[in-house]
Amino acid sequence: MDELRPTDPARIGAYRLLGRLGAGGMGVVYLGRTDEGTTAAVKVILPEYAADEEFRTRFRREADAARQVRSPWAVAVTGAETEGERPWLATAFVPGPSLAEAVARCGPLPARSVRVLGRLLSRALTAVHTAGLVHRDVKPGNVLLTVDGPRLIDFGIARTGEATALTAPGLVVGTPGFLSPEQASGGATATGPASDVFSSAASWRTPRPAARPSAAVPWTPCSTAPCTTSPTSPASTTGNCAP
Repeated sequence: MDELRPTDPARIGAYRLLGRLGAGGMGVVYLGRTDEGTTAAVKVILPEYAADEEFRTRFRREADAARQVRSPWAVAVTGAETEGERPWLATAFVPGPSLAEAVARCGPLPARSVRVLGRLLSRALTAVHTAGLVHRDVKPGNVLLTVDGPRLIDFGIARTGEATALTAPGLVVGTPGFLSPEQASGGATATGPASDVFSSAASWRTPRPAARPSAAVPWTPCSTAPCTTSPTSPASTTGNCAP
């Protein structure tokens, strides 16, 4: 966790901000604590997005939908403010490392562990899709590990199924190496639950980094690799499984 910067707020809603957990294209995530001692990850939207009425409308709809996600394997939304000067969304804070961090520290996971974690993540995605959301950034870095199982986090670029995409036409949303073909082509409006399933499979089935479906092709701004390159057959890979 990084220290707060001079320009960061000291408090958001019921949460006193303790430090920065991370930052993304749409906002900054802080560690917050209520006066009662409850901690949360609080994502505060950047001013340029907060000033966009279309974004606020979408954010309001998606915050309402995110509250409906019911799964022990997805972080729960604990609060939100969509009308104030600085819109924010708070979720339960999970102190464990991400799957990506765990693999970087400890090496590949046993195949059995990957199967168990993958099964639980699929249940989290089922809950997300049932609530009418598409995550759009499923990857090892957005899966936190705890003693009782994984937690899917970061609905920062999620969108409701019926929402109009805020991103510009042709803009790729997601993370290289885990993009579905429709995401890689910039077709945000066509991105649905199946795209999350593709990204989940890319996260879990990979025995080594070079074996992701399109990882052998360098990342380019248009990221057409998933659309133009044949994926590596799972039968051609051996050994332990790691993202």
